[in-house]
Amino acid sequence: MNSISLLTTLDEHYLPQLEVLLTSLAINNPGERISLYLLHSGLSEDAFCGIRRKCAAYQYSFYPICVDETLFQDAPVTRKYPKEMYYRLLAPQLLPETVKRILYLDPDILVINPLRPLWETDLQGNLFAAAAHTRKVELANSINKLRLGTEQAYFNSGVLLMDLDACRQQTDPKTLFRFIEVHQKELLLPDQDVLNALYGRHILQVEDALWNYDARNFSSYLLRSNGVYDLQWVMEHTAILHFCGKSKPWNRNYFYRFGILYRHYMQLAQRT
Repeated sequence: MNSISLLTTLDEHYLPQLEVLLTSLAINNPGERISLYLLHSGLSEDAFCGIRRKCAAYQYSFYPICVDETLFQDAPVTRKYPKEMYYRLLAPQLLPETVKRILYLDPDILVINPLRPLWETDLQGNLFAAAAHTRKVELANSINKLRLGTEQAYFNSGVLLMDLDACRQQTDPKTLFRFIEVHQKELLLPDQDVLNALYGRHILQVEDALWNYDARNFSSYLLRSNGVYDLQWVMEHTAILHFCGKSKPWNRNYFYRFGILYRHYMQLAQRT
């Protein structure tokens, strides 16, 4: 059984959350082989101590990669557009060519069921697989289509299965940088907007309730499914629980339903 290659990009502020993600992954994917790639811009070796301990305990391979800043000398880089924003979209160029497929995960995620079915998804010739959260809010979907000039659903970039070989052949960093420079005033969620505008037609849509569940919207999922997607269904079927938005479950003022579950995994991460 081949290992699952995971990618994340972060700064030092999200390292504790990555430890929680890895803890949830190990508990709910026992025996799974994982190779973790981390793209960063100059984190110290000391910063990785906790991640290295977790990976060693779970027998995961860990590959931190410091990105060469000169790659972005022609890229629009501002406070709104930090260089880290580009990392997931440039993963085909930044990761070793021996890595053929990767699953990108934001660090504000819990993995509560097996990941392998997503990992083994047939991309059907597409570059990516991703989920759309706005299907349940048609107005937001319509606004994003109009704003970006797209026809497909608006995909969330926090969970992204990537065919790296195909991306290396069909994507170009200069095209990405040029698009951002021309459209920067129109971009609200920069990396996500760029993903949809440039590559939306090459994304296979997967079910968000399974593979990118927006933890803020339990009531919406329940309503849209006519009561099927209740708490028991989520615990039995949802693999990726994504804590989207500015409010985060590791903060005490978090009031959404799955906050207590996240804090449970925080405790488990500290114990291990």
